[in-house]
Amino acid sequence: MRRTTLPSLISLTCLVLSACPSSSEDGDADVFTTNADDIGTSESSSSESGTSSDSGSESDTTTETTDTTDTTETTGEPGCGDGIVQPGEECDNGPNNADDAECTSMCLNAYCGDGLVQIGVEQCDDANPIDNDECSTSCVLASCGDGLIQPGEQCDDANANDTDFCTSLCQNATCGDGFAQAGFEECDDGNGDDTDACTAVCENAACGDGFLYAGFEECDDGNADNDDDCVAGCVPAFCGDDYVWAGMEQCDDGNNVSNDGCTSDCMAECNGMVLLQNWNGWTFYKVPVMGTMSDANIAAACADCGLQVPCQATAGCNYNDNLCTQTNTENSCGNPMLGLAGQLACGQPSQCMALWGVYQYMGNNWLGGCGAEQNQWCSVGNNQMNKNALCVGQ
Repeated sequence: MRRTTLPSLISLTCLVLSACPSSSEDGDADVFTTNADDIGTSESSSSESGTSSDSGSESDTTTETTDTTDTTETTGEPGCGDGIVQPGEECDNGPNNADDAECTSMCLNAYCGDGLVQIGVEQCDDANPIDNDECSTSCVLASCGDGLIQPGEQCDDANANDTDFCTSLCQNATCGDGFAQAGFEECDDGNGDDTDACTAVCENAACGDGFLYAGFEECDDGNADNDDDCVAGCVPAFCGDDYVWAGMEQCDDGNNVSNDGCTSDCMAECNGMVLLQNWNGWTFYKVPVMGTMSDANIAAACADCGLQVPCQATAGCNYNDNLCTQTNTENSCGNPMLGLAGQLACGQPSQCMALWGVYQYMGNNWLGGCGAEQNQWCSVGNNQMNKNALCVGQ
């Protein structure tokens, strides 16, 4: 604070006025010349200086002023990043706010779906509610085995089991994918080769499947027939294999010995013909008979070919005797050749063309042999001539 006397203030004022007061010689009153702005200034100055007049006397007036200096303090406006959670903010970690941290640069709590990848917490964040794109709704990168079907995946069952309907590669199980699907495939070697241990239809190679198993089979015609050119065991048919090759062999008794009813080149001796191969270990033949179809002539024809007459039925049947050979094949006493017809898939002997004209030895206890003829069974042997005897050989 400083003090200033009124005369000094007036002198200073006069320096800026357009005219200063002067005393006239004739004693006229002093005249001040001012403009409107000066008047205002003078009045203001006079008022501010505290000038007063009391009964024409002038008293000293002091004006007190104070020098002041602006000392504005800069503190900054409150906001996100000051470390203080303000209204409208969910969090504020100050300089640690970041778009990959738990508190974002906008002072919002990070969450899955905000479009920002939080380090150590999220693998991705695409800010959408779609589970089958590259980033799931749990902010995990899409991968096979996450249980969500992504582009390029046919399935995803969230496991690594290769034997169910969805493989560990997230592809539908199929034959040839290299994984054996439990309950549906016997094998799966991942190729379409039919000559190895696993066929192209994912089944174990087997004789009769129609595929030649290299190194194990010599042939495979896709059936279980033993009367064609490929027999059991998937080997080519040959004379002596115990299977009669239809159209090629008349008989095959499993050996290459003649004079046993079947020659070494598989031709029936005595012009006999094989009816059934290997039934309970026996081969059944029909052998021509010259003369009446009596039991004696039937037995003689079989013996001439090195064969035997089979007993009519199993032990105890009254049509058996000590001359017949028990084969334990026919179970029905009194119904000759019924079981044989069944083996030939014919039903009854009278309906079986292969047995027409064939007569069973009856143990000399009937009217000669019992024969099968078309729509007739048993035909009386003593009434028939030049038919065929039923014979057996091992």
